[in-house]
Amino acid sequence: MPSSIEKIIVELGNTDKPLLNSKLTELSNLSSAEVELLERSWTAIDPKRRRQIVQRLVELAEDNLELNFDSIFKYCLRDQDDEVRSKAIEGLWENEDASLIDPLINLLKSDSSEKVRAAAAMGLGKFAILAEHKKLRPCHTSKIQEALLGAIADKNQSVEVSRRALEAIAPMSLPQVKAAIMEAYQSHNSRLRISSIYAMGKSCDPGWLPILLKELSSADAEVRYEAAGACGELEEEAAVPSLIKLVNDPDVDVQMAAIQALGKIGSSQAKECLQQCLDNASEAVRQVAEQVLNELESQKDLLSF
Repeated sequence: MPSSIEKIIVELGNTDKPLLNSKLTELSNLSSAEVELLERSWTAIDPKRRRQIVQRLVELAEDNLELNFDSIFKYCLRDQDDEVRSKAIEGLWENEDASLIDPLINLLKSDSSEKVRAAAAMGLGKFAILAEHKKLRPCHTSKIQEALLGAIADKNQSVEVSRRALEAIAPMSLPQVKAAIMEAYQSHNSRLRISSIYAMGKSCDPGWLPILLKELSSADAEVRYEAAGACGELEEEAAVPSLIKLVNDPDVDVQMAAIQALGKIGSSQAKECLQQCLDNASEAVRQVAEQVLNELESQKDLLSF
């Protein structure tokens, strides 16, 4: 007689039936024995259906922190379908278990799909942050450095993978990383330049501020957007006057990025601008400014507590 988990797997695999969240949530926190049962039936499920299942599991886990499908996502890193593999990496975003480092590095180096290699590079980003904060063993840190720097330097690698590797390794304070960011910034490829600006913020190195202040005046809205976000990451008060100008930018996304950045910097001048935003003609600007001011107030209360 099949177990309840086997029945659920059979139902989920039936493409004639809709995917029910009530059934999918029962896949949370599976035991190792239950994962084995899933593995036996998984490959028989239609690839399109497998994609739908993994996508829905990612969404459910995002909406409810008590749900944990990591055992399924780990298994799906070896799925035959590249869409399933990339979604599984996305599903493991919160997981900081060092046992994921080797599988992600293998996918970055060897997977046939550009999409999966790019997702693996992004997946290694959280481990780069842990490494920078000395929360990983040195052997893990060196593996991450070697894999990400290798992906950036590999001239046969696609731009998408290279830029995601650059963004991932940005928090690691290494001279090779600084050089890679500058090389990408000076490149003629617009996607690499965008990623270099993002990486400048993630590096937490105030030495990038002059470049970022210049790019806040770029004719390209996407460049202004990334430069504003990077200024917020650096939390340098010197950026506040330039960010204040962007609150009235013609591009709404740039406006939002500037407001968020002012909130991260949180200086008296930044707060004054945010207060003025509450009377802005744009409802979107008013809403985001109010949200950012509330967050600043919450942080202040936590600090005083």
